[in-house]
Amino acid sequence: MLNKKTIIRTFEKIALYMELLGENHFKVSAFRTAANVLELDPRSLSEMDDILKLKGIGKGTGAVITDLIEKGESNLLNELEETVPKGLVPLLKIPGLGGKRIAKLHDAIGIDSVESLRLACVEGRVSKVPGFGKKTEENYLTEIDILGTRAGKFPIWQMEKVVSFVEEELQAIPEIKRFSVAGSYRRTEEESSDVDFIIVTEEPSIVREKLLASLPMVATIAAGDSKLSVTLDLEEAIDADFRFVKEEQFASAIHHFTGSKDHNVRMRQLAKSKGLKISEYGVEDQDGIVTTFESEEQFFNYFNLPFIPPAVRRNGTELDRAEELAGLVKLEDIRSDLHMHSTWSDGAHSVREMVEAARTKGYSHIVITDHSHYLKVANGLTPERLREQIEEIRLLNKEYDDIEIFCGTEMDILPNATLDFDDDLLSELDFVIASIHSSFSQSQEEIMDRLHTAMKNPHVNMIAHPTGRIIGQREGYNVDVPQLIRWAKEYGKILELNGSPYRLDLATEHLIMAQEAGVHIAINTDAHAIEQLDVMEIGVKYSQKAWLKKETVVNTWPLDKFIREITGK
Repeated sequence: MLNKKTIIRTFEKIALYMELLGENHFKVSAFRTAANVLELDPRSLSEMDDILKLKGIGKGTGAVITDLIEKGESNLLNELEETVPKGLVPLLKIPGLGGKRIAKLHDAIGIDSVESLRLACVEGRVSKVPGFGKKTEENYLTEIDILGTRAGKFPIWQMEKVVSFVEEELQAIPEIKRFSVAGSYRRTEEESSDVDFIIVTEEPSIVREKLLASLPMVATIAAGDSKLSVTLDLEEAIDADFRFVKEEQFASAIHHFTGSKDHNVRMRQLAKSKGLKISEYGVEDQDGIVTTFESEEQFFNYFNLPFIPPAVRRNGTELDRAEELAGLVKLEDIRSDLHMHSTWSDGAHSVREMVEAARTKGYSHIVITDHSHYLKVANGLTPERLREQIEEIRLLNKEYDDIEIFCGTEMDILPNATLDFDDDLLSELDFVIASIHSSFSQSQEEIMDRLHTAMKNPHVNMIAHPTGRIIGQREGYNVDVPQLIRWAKEYGKILELNGSPYRLDLATEHLIMAQEAGVHIAINTDAHAIEQLDVMEIGVKYSQKAWLKKETVVNTWPLDKFIREITGK
């Protein structure tokens, strides 16, 4: 579904690719300016009479918008993606390298890949380019080494795009009765090396040929009537396995190929103790009779086990903790989302549109938490604008009797260890989130001083994405997480599990520590568009890896308890 954010991201990507190609500064600027115009406009796309008539939208940018509206894609962006040398794009993963600097290195010394940059740094050629020094050269080598440790691993947010693309292709093949992703992605692992699908079909050869014809591929590894293995060409080369099974084999196959390896070993040991043998085709007894199952639930029940969610199938010990599974938080337990953005700051949809989307999910309450004014790049709200938003939300709230809309903010914790809003303004809000978005390179002492300021403030309710990590891209800032958890307990603050697949922050080991310390966790989407509210499912699945209990998670609280616990009334 086309929204304002999609147009903004397209403009930004076009500008970036133009930079990589060394295009005229004014052409690049036109797309960045247009993106900024849309970002600052408080209206969502559906509220605009004619987006093409906005000041700052010219002929070139207007043509891109028309393409997106009519075709769902941009011809210009497609052309740029074909033109930009493939090796330049991975260079963007290296901190400190943006489009301009990459283009400069490309023109000056022919840098066209991560490996060519590494070699140039080793040979001291980068530091001789104007604007680059020895320290920069050393930093690049360090970051390239870090990047190398992740080689062959793809972060969950990247795998999500791959899975969505492949699922669309599978849905278009009528000979497929049903399918499911398996492997590490189904277990909600932070990174995966490949992707697996289980496909139910009576005509595997037809399905195989249709997949070979429709999927963008670098190579075919194996092609038979039970398995197709290929290397997909989707921004990066990713291996994909497709297993073809009969309907009655599906439950056993999806369990087997979901893993993990250690989980499967424990299940096989359990089966062996009963004189049975587990395979991807079913459970075989001593007489060679194979039992199959209608569902994974039935498969686990056969061994006197409850259904074990994929996310907790990790090291085999989950079989010993089976009695705890009933208490884990589930998607259907979620009653609220406490962190989302609207067009007031850098969101794609209006407050009303976010409310309507939350209603369709059956939520009893939500909090609108747009950015504070320090984050100018996100069109953060000044105190005056925040008070205007509070008034809008209070009026809007009167229209609904099935959902409560709370006024909030995602307020920056500033580099000098102060907060972006004063206490008088914070006291007017229902729910206050404090976050770090800047000066990540500060020492741990400085970072902790900033976090302690937020923790001590009586108006702050929650710390969002507490370590600032982006999976596969940055480690975040230097946080003493055990101390942060102790402060959260001492001051009665909520810590967030940000459900965005880019973040999943707090990480599993920290969630375990927080729950053991008696600290409450909020699983939030940090949605900047209505479709991003769906990442709640990823957040909940990830929380299960830490065995988070329903009572630990504040989003499971009914409205009256939320009001009582947050306001003290």
